[in-house]
Amino acid sequence: MKLIKVLIKTLVPLAVLAAMVSPTFAEYPEKPVTFIVPWPPGDLEDILTRMIAEDFAKEYGVAAAVVNKPGGAGGPFPGAIEVATAPADGYTIGSFVPDITVVGPYIGIPPLEGNPFEPLGIFVTYPFVIAASKDAPFSTIAELSEYSQSNDVTLGHFGYYVAPTVATFALAKKFDIKFSGDSAFDMIDCNTIASGDADVVNTTMQLVLPCVDELNFLATVANERTALAPNTPTLGEMDPSLEFSTWNGLFVHEDTPQYVRDKIIAVAKKTMASERAIALGKQTGALIYWQDAEESAARIESDIATMGLLNEIVGQLGE
Repeated sequence: MKLIKVLIKTLVPLAVLAAMVSPTFAEYPEKPVTFIVPWPPGDLEDILTRMIAEDFAKEYGVAAAVVNKPGGAGGPFPGAIEVATAPADGYTIGSFVPDITVVGPYIGIPPLEGNPFEPLGIFVTYPFVIAASKDAPFSTIAELSEYSQSNDVTLGHFGYYVAPTVATFALAKKFDIKFSGDSAFDMIDCNTIASGDADVVNTTMQLVLPCVDELNFLATVANERTALAPNTPTLGEMDPSLEFSTWNGLFVHEDTPQYVRDKIIAVAKKTMASERAIALGKQTGALIYWQDAEESAARIESDIATMGLLNEIVGQLGE
């Protein structure tokens, strides 16, 4: 009897504790959730993340907002810093391009050093392009190279350290393109070219859709050609060492509990399979899908190696 009484005294508090803890697990999310996009609104990562946030709110009955925190044009990525320094509870979720985890941890941004993030999944591959006005005196990479030998040509990009910029500078090294100058922008769209801020730009197809008929696409910075510019070769087709593809995915702090991750993943995966996401892919030439956490992590490791090779080609960024 004494043993039974001891067991009861021991087990009852444990049962009470379990009853207190279990609902906490089940109740996520119980307050508003924020998705951080470290770029201005309007591009594919922003549009698709807003779809995820909308579905998240419907699924779990809490507010879910997308907050755009651009800045730095290749660093310091204030939006990513906010995700890195927020509590690891799933209420602050990052929607990141490769640069945050492939480049950010290695360019002297203390909160990003060591890469505090882990992927939930990658959901889009951009149709990233190198483009110029149809009025420009060149319409191919070979013609650009020849023209640049005796004429000023400026490049507009998203920052020296971001992957498409590194790939573009590597292309310039390989094909002897001499840029007389370059500038980093948080947003590169039709106005960037129309205003004369840059002669050549690297940007996403989504941002130049309104003026797509007024542009020549010189190269595609992706692993395959985009349906909206099917005659434009990829960098990898021009030189296998230049092959690179830009994507976007959802990330959380590495200490975020798995049950929280699972709830976010369930919604995002469903969103990417929705009719509106599929329609957006057809409209923009983007590849929209859901790549799970393990495959995404392997992809990131591969991209880190690729970026190392591209940097070797460039020698020194912006040179």
